[in-house]
Parts: sequence; C-alpha cells; structure tokens
Amino acid sequence: MLTGIVISVSFLTGCCLILAGILLVAERRILNYGPCAIDINDGKKKLEVAGGGTLLAALAENDIFIPSACGGRGTCAYCKVQVAEGGGTVGPVEAPYLTPDEVKGNVRLSCQVKVRGDLNIVIPDELFSIRRFRGHVEHKRPLTPDIVEMRIALDEPAEIEFIAGQYIQLESEPYRGRDAVMRAYSVSSPPSETQAVETVIRLVPDGICTTWVFEILKEGDSVQFSGPYGEFRLSDSDRPCLFIAGGSGMAPIWSILRDMNEKRVRRPAIYFFGALTQDDLFYTEPLRQLEKDLPDFRYVPALSREPPDSDWTGERGLITEVLARQVPDMSEHEAYLCGSPGMIDAAIKVLTANGMPESQIFYDKFA
Repeated sequence: MLTGIVISVSFLTGCCLILAGILLVAERRILNYGPCAIDINDGKKKLEVAGGGTLLAALAENDIFIPSACGGRGTCAYCKVQVAEGGGTVGPVEAPYLTPDEVKGNVRLSCQVKVRGDLNIVIPDELFSIRRFRGHVEHKRPLTPDIVEMRIALDEPAEIEFIAGQYIQLESEPYRGRDAVMRAYSVSSPPSETQAVETVIRLVPDGICTTWVFEILKEGDSVQFSGPYGEFRLSDSDRPCLFIAGGSGMAPIWSILRDMNEKRVRRPAIYFFGALTQDDLFYTEPLRQLEKDLPDFRYVPALSREPPDSDWTGERGLITEVLARQVPDMSEHEAYLCGSPGMIDAAIKVLTANGMPESQIFYDKFA
C-alpha cells in the first residue's frame, strides 16, 4: 500500500511537470505572437505589426493616431474604432464605455484591444491626415500657481493646420522611473499661427505628463506631439454664443475667440469663466481688450471661494449660478463648454433648464 502511494505521487508529480512544461511552451508561443496583419477600411491601408501590444499603440507606431485623452488607460473612451474581425471579446475595462448598439456593431476601445492575430478595422478617413510633429519649447511661463502656458515652435514638419477648438497629444519622455505617456491638451493659439502651437496646461497632482511639463521640461527642449484631433469647434450658425469654462478649459475657448476676432465674426458672445480666487484668473487683460475689439463680446469671470473682505467687485459663486442669473432665457443661444466633467454636467443642466435644446450644446470634457 505504501509503495502504491509512492508510485501514485511520483506519477502525479511527473504529470504536473509535463503539464507545466506544456503550459510554459504555450505561454511562450502566446507571448511571441509574431507578425500580425491589420486591414484598415477594407484595404485602404494594410499594416504588418508585431503582436502582443494594444491596437492603439500598434497604429501609432505606424503613424496612424487614434484620439486618446487618457493615454491608453481606458478611461476617456475617445479611442473607439470598429473592429470588424479579430478583436476578441469586450473586456471589463471598456464595457462601461460602450452602448449596446456599439457592442453589436463591434465598436471597441483601441487601447483595450490586444493585437494577438490578424485584425480588420474601420476608422474615420480624416484620421489618416493626423501627423506626428517634432518641435522645441519656445517658452513656458506660469499663468497661475498651477497653470502654465507652453509654446512649441515646430521643427518638423514646419507648419500645422488646425481648427480652433482642436487638441494635440503631447508625448512625454521617461523620467524618474516613469514610462513615456501621451496626454491630450487643447491648442490655445489661433489657427493663423501655423509655425507654433500654444497650450494651457494645469498641473495634475502626481500626473505623469503634467509633472514632466512642470518639473522636467525646459525652454529649448525637444518635444513630440501628434494632431490635430477633435470635433470641438464654432458652428456655422449665427446664434448668440455662451462660452463656459474653468481652469485650463480656457485653452480651446481662447483659440476660438482669437480666431473670431481675426476673422471679424460678429456673433454676440458672452464668456463665463469660473475660478476659485483672483489668483486663479489669467488672460484678464487680453480678454478685456477683446471686449473693445469685438463690440458684441463680453467677458464674465466669477469667483467661488474669494474671501468676502477682498477687493473683488465682480461676480461671485459657481459659474453655473452666475450663468443662470445673467441669461435667464437661453433658448436662442448656443453653448460651448470646456472643463471638468462635473462642471460640464452641471452647466448642461442649467442650459437645458433655461430652454436650450441639447442640439445647441457643444462641449469638450477634460478627462
């Protein structure tokens, strides 16, 4: 009996070793996917890529840049593409960001799709025109204690074309043990300035890219970015405009306003800008000058945490409260919102409650 037990244990041990070897070989085969083919838009472009990474990264390595505001973490849902074949099952990270119709139509977050075999995908044709740019930091200056303006002069290509309201994806470099990432930042300069782009960047506590911008990146340093991306822009209608932003949400609005001024667009417009205290206000002088240059434009900053005994004589309270007080009937206006998801959601509630159809509300949520 004892011998039998010893034999059984030895047999099981051998089986386990054999199974472990099989699994190890299988794992190596799985990790070594080899070349995989990606067919884009029914043969418009075909790629051969190394397997194992994400679809988002594989496309970027081949100069096809899918919008992504979160750097591939699966939290912004901007990088949606249709994966007609080879995408596998929808994972738990992307499932909350996909509607039932999108799941049925094979729409996926490209940052969550692993390239483990051949893929057949569909993307908007305009993404083929997005390019990677190399430039250098022409200047970086503080606007508030936690916001900087950074201007990137272009080196290669030497010029960029974009629409006011669009954004770029800045590529950080590895530092302090942190990997390189891509982050989305709206362009604050007007489209007429084709040889450089300006951005307004707010420091995110422990943020990989913003810490790199604030603490590592110096004037004269080389940088890379791709773009332009995004559908946020001024419509072609003649409705009065309500611009609403806070913090670095200033960036695309500032680009749009300067573009309106240069093109002499004569649409009535009010810009509601929310901040905590006077220390958080910036571009005040050029915005006041814009009021003189554009007779139908008005700038309304509002402070929500300004000390009651300060010298501030402007509006106080949340920007949505000020908006509702100043424009009780919004049915004939269009709204352009830029900032945090919480601010935008609150603003949409006020706008619709005061008569504005959702079809007249345009926004850019900062993830």
